[in-house]
Formats: sequence, structure tokens, C-alpha cells
Amino acid sequence: MRSWDEPKKRKARVEIIPMIDVMMFLLVFFVLISLNVIPALGLKTQLPSSSTAQDLKPQTKAVITIAKDEVIQVDGENTTLDALTARLDKLRHEGEKLNLIINSDRGVEVQRLVDVMDTLKKGGFDSISIATRKP
Repeated sequence: MRSWDEPKKRKARVEIIPMIDVMMFLLVFFVLISLNVIPALGLKTQLPSSSTAQDLKPQTKAVITIAKDEVIQVDGENTTLDALTARLDKLRHEGEKLNLIINSDRGVEVQRLVDVMDTLKKGGFDSISIATRKP
């Protein structure tokens, strides 16, 4: 009868270097995805251009965004035209002037923009700017 020597069975080893590579790849993947997703939370608008556009200075301000599809946002939160002044009154601190910046899409009808500005003027807000981009 023949017998062959069976090779000794090697113990299974856990290779840690490929596991580290996979974890680093996942970390980089999630960091890059989160960097690209965070700015996309607001409404996407195309600002009109102006040759006299000025840079913004630090101030107490609120950004009102008007999109093409009749959506109005105050600092990234949806609101209606009727509730706009009440929402801004909550942001205004006692005795401070609240500067409003209207970030309107270039495709928004002028009447919609005028309605928002009229509502703001009736609510007692007189420091209103329209955001544009430099060409």
C-alpha cells in the first residue's frame, strides 16, 4: 500500500494591509462625496451679470432665493410670500439692521421679483440688494 505524505496545513493568516487599503478607499470616497453633496442642498440659480457688481462685506444679512418654479427660500429654508416678513422678523435682532440679499434666478419673471420686494418694503425692510455675478 502506498502512502503519500500529506503537506502540513498552514494556518490561515489575516492579511491586514489589503483591509487597510479598502478602508482608506472608502474613507476617501465618502469624504469626496460629502464635499460635493453639501453645496448642492440649496436651490440652483444662475445669477444675472452686472458690470458694477460689488463684493459682499461681513454684515447681519439674510439671503432670499427666488427660483424659476415659484419657490422662495430664506437662508435655505422654504417659505411662502405671505410668511416671508414673519420669517425675517425672527432673524432681525433688536435694534440691528438686517440686510437682505435677493438671489434670484435669471429666468424668474420680473413681476415675481417685484412682488417679493414689495412685500419686504411693506414689512419694514429697507436694505435690499440683488445678487449678481461679475461677467
